[in-house]
Amino acid sequence: MSKPLILVTNDDGITAPGLRNLIRFLSEFGEIIVVAPDSPQSGKGHAITVDDTLFLNDMPANDGATKEYSCSGTPADCIKLALRELLDRKPDLCVSGINHGSNASINVIYSGTMSAAIEAGIEGIPSIGFSLCDFAWEADFSAAEEAIKSIVRKSLEKGIPEGVILNVNIPKVSKDQIKGIKICRQARANWREKFDKRQSPSGKDYYWLTGEFELLDNGQDTDESALAQHYISIVPTQFDLTAYHAIQQLNSWKF
Repeated sequence: MSKPLILVTNDDGITAPGLRNLIRFLSEFGEIIVVAPDSPQSGKGHAITVDDTLFLNDMPANDGATKEYSCSGTPADCIKLALRELLDRKPDLCVSGINHGSNASINVIYSGTMSAAIEAGIEGIPSIGFSLCDFAWEADFSAAEEAIKSIVRKSLEKGIPEGVILNVNIPKVSKDQIKGIKICRQARANWREKFDKRQSPSGKDYYWLTGEFELLDNGQDTDESALAQHYISIVPTQFDLTAYHAIQQLNSWKF
């Protein structure tokens, strides 16, 4: 039997240390094909390119990959191009990351890392997004290796439920401080945003988006709670956004 085909991507760009470490961690599990953005795409969410050209560049494969390609588009573009133009068979697994920074709670909405995994999930591919709660480019990913391998191994053996994408976040602690893995729900949170208004030398106003993360959920079963207690959080997410609990109430409106 052929080895599992694993499609790897991210949103921090093809040279990001998180991606390079992920490729190395996954190399023992199967054939690794990498299609990742040629530049950082953080915060792009599920954007796709519809009004510009897209380019794919064949890159030298390293860190255990079989083939690598850089893409001029978004993380979701990377998945679409990989499936439609590059691969001759459907991947057995798609893994996105390791993101530099948390994608827990509301961050999943904005995340290019998770959107790439979700795009693969839409295509029926079992998918996982991995994030380390450390935005630093020189972040230490070694503490995540054992857990990532365990989650990938179980996903290949057991199979991720249909229509589900795993959102995995790893706390910024040393390996011996990680207490384990918890299956969680997404914490209710928001960003209290503001814009730093400045002026260009020509006098034109411009803005930098800033903000503070605001946790609105004291539940002990959430991803934010697990991370605060030094657990790795796994939130099963889905691309079906239907609020099923509201259907009956809305039907009572009798349009």
